[in-house]
Amino acid sequence: MKVVQYFFLISFFLFASAGFPQQKINSPNVVLIITDDQGYGDLGTHGNPHIHTPTIDAFAAESVRFTNFYVSPVCAPTRASLMTGRYSLRTGIRDTYNGGAMMAGSEITIAELLRAKGYATGIFGKWHLGDNYPMRPSDQGFEESLIHLAGGMGQVGDISTYFQGEKSYFDPILWHNNQQQKYQGYCSDIFASEAIKFIEKNKDRPFFTYLAFNAPHTPLQVPEEYYQRYKDIDPSAGFGGDGRPFYPMSEKDKEDARKVYAMVENIDDNLAKLFSKLEELGIEENTIVIFMTDNGPQQQRYLAGMKGRKGTVYQGGEKVPFFIRYPAGFTGNRDISSLSAHLDILPTLADLCGLDVPSDRKIDGQSMLPLISNSGNATADRSYFSYWTRKYPELYENISLQKSGWKLVGNTGYSSEIEDFELYDLSKDPFEKQNLAKKHSSKAMELKSEMDHLIAELVKEENLIHPPLIQIGYEAENPVVLNRNDASGERGIWDQENILGYWRVAITPGVYDIRFKFIKPVPPLGKMTLEIGNLANVLSDKSESEIDILEMKGVRLEQTEGDLLPFYTVGGKRYFPFWVELEKKK
Repeated sequence: MKVVQYFFLISFFLFASAGFPQQKINSPNVVLIITDDQGYGDLGTHGNPHIHTPTIDAFAAESVRFTNFYVSPVCAPTRASLMTGRYSLRTGIRDTYNGGAMMAGSEITIAELLRAKGYATGIFGKWHLGDNYPMRPSDQGFEESLIHLAGGMGQVGDISTYFQGEKSYFDPILWHNNQQQKYQGYCSDIFASEAIKFIEKNKDRPFFTYLAFNAPHTPLQVPEEYYQRYKDIDPSAGFGGDGRPFYPMSEKDKEDARKVYAMVENIDDNLAKLFSKLEELGIEENTIVIFMTDNGPQQQRYLAGMKGRKGTVYQGGEKVPFFIRYPAGFTGNRDISSLSAHLDILPTLADLCGLDVPSDRKIDGQSMLPLISNSGNATADRSYFSYWTRKYPELYENISLQKSGWKLVGNTGYSSEIEDFELYDLSKDPFEKQNLAKKHSSKAMELKSEMDHLIAELVKEENLIHPPLIQIGYEAENPVVLNRNDASGERGIWDQENILGYWRVAITPGVYDIRFKFIKPVPPLGKMTLEIGNLANVLSDKSESEIDILEMKGVRLEQTEGDLLPFYTVGGKRYFPFWVELEKKK
């Protein structure tokens, strides 16, 4: 008998008498909570004396705690693996922008699996896996979505909050079921309250609530009442006496930490409301709740002694909290030290909810349920690969592989000798202080061989060779607004004016009205050029003053798969649009 079948059989006999019918036991609700750039040390339960997180700390005490849980060093790759159980490169995700944060529409997500089983599915907060059809939450299994665009509110890709600047987290324009809608209040309060409404609305059927806070990601904006609680603390005080490293903090780091701690406490208060609602509705016992974060902290602060932070493959960049509670399913208040990762969440929820894991593609994750059921720490002979560089993987830059307590790190060139790598025995050196690459070169070579094999496999993935295309002219999304987060071209497209950029698109034939919005007004009497495939359309601007929006009306576009490249030229200078809107008229 399969482990999962045995688990559900035992669960039924144990809990049926408590009033949980068999259908409910096999269809638990799921609440998946993920925060943005909250590090391992940004919790009271992990030894931080400065931050006030009573709700999360109490939740951790009731949960099964995976103490060696890993994610990707940055957000979009983490979210792709979380949703699919696959290494992000398999899904088409290779960056946080540069056109690399679009997950292929062919990927199968947790939401799609649960929705097919009759679950209500809702996302509230950050998606960051593509802002256009067929990559939006509504295209990937979520029947209700309330999100911001791109990687963060106030960022250049989030066209609806960018111009709010230092107030982008307050009274924002968000996207509710793909339509812009104005909201009042602070972003974390909005996302949590809308998630609670979704739970109330669907209390009589199984539901999947994905609450993906964008906080405490930059810009570090927080309600004043929360900031006042931390404005006088010294976030660097009280550390270093327990033998764990504590890395120096600049004055800016300290001020950033005060704001981050305030943002996290706000999240903690919102989770108190959510957990109270589950209890009030009488569904707490039959609800799986997961709390995790997406990567390490962006700024330097307390990190429980770990080395590195967001963006690095050291422990501080990719080891995060992971707490899971399911009162009707298993006993909490336990630690499990086995190597585990974001890849494991889809297979785990599949086991707990009675879903079939997709069999037509490689699933890299493993179910955590056998570890939970057996209350053991026996580590399977598995490895975990991690990397991050801008645009595409670089040999062997910011890349790692760990297995059986050993971790190989590459921060070197493509042709480097094994002695140029770093090797750590995490069982004895969890803070990555002693490089053993020379002393144990054979172990380093063993891990590098596996790393090389996996890299060679991943870079040949179809979704990486042929990246996802934004579909233009389809009924599912018309008009389409292309934002800078999903623009390819030169590395690091952000808010620059003179930069080469384009979008990878698939266009259906027809007549289009096209608008080009610029970050700042451009000089008049220039030329707007739109290159698609083998044809360019050019508009001569006859304005007498500066203008920030140009329009091309009645443009006939043929069926095309390729690059959509727009630029405005005047006086020898070239301007790349802030966004481009294409509306198919006929």
